[in-house]
Amino acid sequence: MFDPKKPTVQMLGRWQPWHQGHQELFKRCIKKTGQVIIQVRDVEGVSGGEGQDDNPFCWDSICKSIEENLLIDGYKRGVDYEIMLVPNIINITYGRGVGYVFEEEIFDEEISSISATKIREELRKKGEL
Repeated sequence: MFDPKKPTVQMLGRWQPWHQGHQELFKRCIKKTGQVIIQVRDVEGVSGGEGQDDNPFCWDSICKSIEENLLIDGYKRGVDYEIMLVPNIINITYGRGVGYVFEEEIFDEEISSISATKIREELRKKGEL
């Protein structure tokens, strides 16, 4: 059961849409603490900041996609992770590190080359978006 008092890894993003790169990032995150909070920025139909203007997916479809994809690998919402809608956060600021770490995960080219922008373009070509 997801425990908000337990150390947790935060994943903050637009997830427009959730893809294999996000899936791989989640797998690394969950290994750190055993649970993850996936925060979905509220950006449907608005800009998420410079170069982030294409945000066609709504909260419900993002949640469904995350849940379906993570279930494929055996992860369950409410147990291994939770999903939270958050404001359109464009800046994260802190005064000093007090018990948390900012960490970038580096992936090989196969994963790092996955682009949600390209995925949206393909969905539009197919008439699915």
